Amino acid sequence: MTIFWMTVYVLIWPIVVAGTLTVIVRAFYKEWRQARDEGRGMV
Repeated sequence: MTIFWMTVYVLIWPIVVAGTLTVIVRAFYKEWRQARDEGRGMV
């Protein structure tokens, strides 16, 4: 059973990381687009 759970962990981990990265990139793009439309910088 230990090998099964280790396999599940190894296979699920990249999906969790990809999902988190997708949320961060989408939020950044939204903020960047809004700042560009308003004519202001990101910083």
